[in-house]
Amino acid sequence: MSDVLTVEFFSSLLTGAILAGMPLLFAGLGETISERAGVLNIGLEGMMLFGGYVGFVAALYTDSSAVGFLAAIAAGMVVALFMLVFCVRLGLDQIVIGIAILVIFEGVTSIAQRAQFGTTYPRLDRVPDIKIPLLDRIPVVGDSLFTQPLIVYLGLGLCVVVWWVLKHTNVGLSLKAAGEKPAALDASGVSVIATRSWAVLITGGLAGLGGGYMAIVGAGIFVPFMTHGAGFIAIVIAMLARGKAAWVIAGAFIFGIAVSFSTALQITGVSVPIDLVNMLPFVAVMVALILFARQSVLPAALATPYKRGTL
Repeated sequence: MSDVLTVEFFSSLLTGAILAGMPLLFAGLGETISERAGVLNIGLEGMMLFGGYVGFVAALYTDSSAVGFLAAIAAGMVVALFMLVFCVRLGLDQIVIGIAILVIFEGVTSIAQRAQFGTTYPRLDRVPDIKIPLLDRIPVVGDSLFTQPLIVYLGLGLCVVVWWVLKHTNVGLSLKAAGEKPAALDASGVSVIATRSWAVLITGGLAGLGGGYMAIVGAGIFVPFMTHGAGFIAIVIAMLARGKAAWVIAGAFIFGIAVSFSTALQITGVSVPIDLVNMLPFVAVMVALILFARQSVLPAALATPYKRGTL
């Protein structure tokens, strides 16, 4: 056991948890905003895939990861427009439309990748890390936690901003009312449709950023279907977080540890079957649902279209 639990093992575990957890963090944060407003975004993974593809292509041709991240955000918002129009504006079933978005953009990104690159998979240069002085010298965690690309620090800062907005502003109050008592929000003079619309757009942008991070930072390449269920895991994280950004951070990195655990073991010389590697995140999801799902309180009007006079 002492041969496994080494400094290299824990350092690799933390590094891998951040690498695998950041896409879940961005997507989970977006889904938290969407669910808070009463919109269940099942198509989250489609937004991540399209954001990942567009962000990767933009970063490849501009040689700039920043441009890639901005393109990924824009791409995610473009996909979110479908959710906005069909579900928020027209009141169609959110689950059906979300599944349609997922299936369509899985196909779109796969076809686009094959049409543009054929059987080749061009690779991006590594995104440079930024070291936080003094903190990067802490044993074990210094290199893992405090030597990261700028987007990681911005993502953690974004969590603080979202927490503050949801808890301490009128915007956060309007979001909560749109998900809990939309008729009361409408009666107060605030548009439920407008509130849900911009919530869905922000969710799309964050999901696209999650996909962009996965392609630009995590893998350095884009591969069709590369999210492997990350969008659904992010939905679970958002549901269990109950609208609290801090719990989104915790959930993202717990699942990130589940993903990176096998890699950390392999670094120490322990061979892990690939089927077990692919299974671990979903086992973690099932365990989390068994332990915490009963305590999760979802908005009363979640996934329910709003029409004046009905809620």
